[in-house]
Amino acid sequence: MGPVGVQFLADLGADVIAVEPPEGAFHRKWGGADKRIDGQTMLLLTGNRNKRSLTLDLKRPEAVEVARKLIATSDVIAENFRPGVLDKLGLGFEDARKIKPDIIYAAASGYGADGPYVNRPGQDLLIQALSGLAMITGTREHGPRAVGVSAVDHHGAALFAAGILAALVKKERTGRGCRVDVSLLSAAIDLQMESFTCYLNGERPDDVRQRGSIAGWYYGAPYGIYATNDGHIAISLGSLDTLNDTLGIPRDQRVPEEEAYRQRDKAAAAIAANLVHRTTSECVALLEAHGIWHATIKDYADVVTDPQVAHNKSFQTVRSVSGSPITLVSHPVRYDGEVPEVRLPPQELGAQSEELLEELGYNAQERKSLYAKGAVGSPA
Repeated sequence: MGPVGVQFLADLGADVIAVEPPEGAFHRKWGGADKRIDGQTMLLLTGNRNKRSLTLDLKRPEAVEVARKLIATSDVIAENFRPGVLDKLGLGFEDARKIKPDIIYAAASGYGADGPYVNRPGQDLLIQALSGLAMITGTREHGPRAVGVSAVDHHGAALFAAGILAALVKKERTGRGCRVDVSLLSAAIDLQMESFTCYLNGERPDDVRQRGSIAGWYYGAPYGIYATNDGHIAISLGSLDTLNDTLGIPRDQRVPEEEAYRQRDKAAAAIAANLVHRTTSECVALLEAHGIWHATIKDYADVVTDPQVAHNKSFQTVRSVSGSPITLVSHPVRYDGEVPEVRLPPQELGAQSEELLEELGYNAQERKSLYAKGAVGSPA
């Protein structure tokens, strides 16, 4: 959550300094799919562009002093340690405010800065389980199922960036800094805003998992995904009566419009039985002709060649620090129609240690001493 959140700000031009321990952060060691490019993991490539890299061994007092100097020259501290770790090092929120009274201190955590779960490990899958997200994504037939991507991490990253930007606006208006806290648990609840609003107001279902084709317990038919003869198709919000007429559903199997929610299982079963005998292209042509909202289910091979995805410039290929081509997911927002450029590909560990120490006022002898003591990792 934290690295991707501040990468969003780095894409916009912020000078983001990634501070890592001498052995490197977790994302340098693991990255999914067992893939690496020039020794760099996929997780490193995912959330670390446009950042300068500095290695500090914060167990050493000299490194803590470097961190204090960084705080004194920064607008924002963004950290994703377990709550309390930086406090023990003398670099927590109250310590930072003494160094720079208008500092914005942004903390990303699993469950929040305090509370009964504060010491639990916070990780996307675990949060999906605890927040109800894995349950609502599952079905009654097959049980709970996690979302296939780190959805909570990435939504949390967006909230993290938004919270920091809001704090910067407040600082511009008032001259005061503040503490920003974003947790994965709160991000997961926020992802389910519609569902929880429906659940908390009025009659509650005994099970929030869906049955069959319907995509979500609080939607009425036909909203869901249906198998065709050779694939799958999604049918969105729309008139159930119109869809019944379009597909020629027999009268005795139809559910009237006003019963689209209460009898959604019966309606979905009739639609599913009809579509499974048609090819996907036949379904698309039929639904298109009658203005029924739909989309075919695409796999990744289809997505990366999709014309709208290409038009939106959702992927861009740049050179890694070693010169190999790497394809990244672009910054998701356009500014005057343009995608922010990748100024720096993900860097080698400590690549900017020398220049950053020099910017902080350390002379050559002092820099050499910090390297020798192991307080600062030598430049890559």
